[in-house]
Amino acid sequence: MSPEEELRFLILGAQREGNRVFGNLLAPLGLTPSQAEVLRVLAEGEPLSLNAVGGRLVCETGSPSRLVDALVRAGLVVRIENPADRRQVTLSLSPEGRRKSGEAAKVEAALHDWIRIRMPPGQLEATVEALRVLIADTAAGKALAERRAAGMTARQVELGEGTPIVVSNRKGRSRRRPEDPV
Repeated sequence: MSPEEELRFLILGAQREGNRVFGNLLAPLGLTPSQAEVLRVLAEGEPLSLNAVGGRLVCETGSPSRLVDALVRAGLVVRIENPADRRQVTLSLSPEGRRKSGEAAKVEAALHDWIRIRMPPGQLEATVEALRVLIADTAAGKALAERRAAGMTARQVELGEGTPIVVSNRKGRSRRRPEDPV
């Protein structure tokens, strides 16, 4: 097996295992990893157009219409029409969506703990840098760059009772204060 082929399979395997762990952790909330990502994008930058949400997602390619429609039907996201132009619609979290987003942020912190346990700090940073180079100028690379540029790193998400946790730092690594709940 060539190093390129092994890298491809390692990336696929890491994505599958990470998604499996994240999905299992999210199951009690009734969310999928893709839905949790939409809630996070909105929590950190609402209101946003559907196009802007789609531009910041890594989980979906193309338009996230069906994904957002399911969240609207579940009462987690609300569509707000522009009274001056009904073709313009922005998306925001409902109060229940904001609550679920906070719970999903706790789950995300637990996933990041799972990753930290498996990767020594030096390897984690080197892997992140190598993968940034690999996906630069791709749809996923652009989505991540847009999220960083929009200030979506080092942002705090308000959790259930107003307890803030830092979702990630400027280098893209999640951090949680020791006193914050998981």
